Amino acid sequence: MPNTRDDARRRMLAGVPVTERRLELAAIPTAVLEGGAGPPLVLLHGAGEFAGLWLRVVPGLAAGHRVVAPDLPGHGASAAPPGPLGAERLLAWLGELVERTCPTPPTLVGRGLGGALAARFAAAHGDRLAGLVLVGALGLAPFDPAPSFGQAMRRFAEEPTAATRDGLFRQCFVDLDRLSGQLGERWTALADYALDRARTPAMAAAMDGLLPELVLPAIPPADLDRIPVPVTLIWGRQDLQARLAVAEAAAAHHSWPLRVIDGAGDDPPLEQPAAFLAALRDSLAAGATAGRAER
Repeated sequence: MPNTRDDARRRMLAGVPVTERRLELAAIPTAVLEGGAGPPLVLLHGAGEFAGLWLRVVPGLAAGHRVVAPDLPGHGASAAPPGPLGAERLLAWLGELVERTCPTPPTLVGRGLGGALAARFAAAHGDRLAGLVLVGALGLAPFDPAPSFGQAMRRFAEEPTAATRDGLFRQCFVDLDRLSGQLGERWTALADYALDRARTPAMAAAMDGLLPELVLPAIPPADLDRIPVPVTLIWGRQDLQARLAVAEAAAAHHSWPLRVIDGAGDDPPLEQPAAFLAALRDSLAAGATAGRAER
């Protein structure tokens, strides 16, 4: 049957320089994309998403780094555990991922929900990391999206259809028509896969467990102050999910550098890949310089 789940995933990832394997992490069967060689980067996607959304920046990153991009539990091709999926279990899951896939301490790059997870992990286990990059991250302030984004998100969660999916996408991206035109067939595969995944019980279970613990409560500033590695913020100027004011306040409070990407909503790696790669490379270079200075 055309446009099945596996077929959509295959078409979405066709030509992306990664291999895929399954790992058991914290007793959760997990799909992991891996590629490249060099200092490791772990890429953590947002809520309701999947690792394939990094597809436009993986080739550039894999040219100089070992790239590890998992599907979060209950997302993409990863299973949801039978029991509760709370913050502690997800932190254990991430710890096992780092241990199993990274020969040296990685830089965590987290978007949205993945950013909230990455920040919490860095606060608790910063000695296991080389750096932290938060991209439109949740958890830095109480969840307060633009009303239009919140409404579109609720509609898609309550009734996942092509129409409600596209309604949410138009809140996520500055120019959905331009983006879909750039990606062509790959966009069709991505959109098909997103809709299929949103309709699964695993996704619903994951969101029910993770959002109340990782997203809705803000991470205490004192916890963020304990992060011992370099932290950079990368934000889309038109982000409606975690608005730019959140990043500006965090940057000012914690003295973290902030790089703002024009023409991007909550997914700069997909919408503005060249600008995102430039910002990420700058942050990695600055972090490496800071690390050498400390030594």
